[in-house]
Amino acid sequence: MYILSKDLPEEQLQLYKELESIYGKSLPFVSDPDLKLIDFMDMKNGDVAYRGYAMLDQDGKVVFKSVNDHWGEQIDKTVEEIKNEYNKLK
Repeated sequence: MYILSKDLPEEQLQLYKELESIYGKSLPFVSDPDLKLIDFMDMKNGDVAYRGYAMLDQDGKVVFKSVNDHWGEQIDKTVEEIKNEYNKLK
């Protein structure tokens, strides 16, 4: 699991540390300043990324995506949806 964003690594490090201080842990970040992976995942919105989440299978195919500005506020629903989609891969 990774957090993918257009932000540069220096900016991501700041957010990583903030998440870690609030929640006691964070997730690794992947910088995609040219939006190449974000576009591949069909999560590109002009010159920024949509907020949401997506899943790739072991072959790198996008198998699921959800555009949702409130995924963090709805974390229980988000986790359940991700688990359900992951279980479909088995």
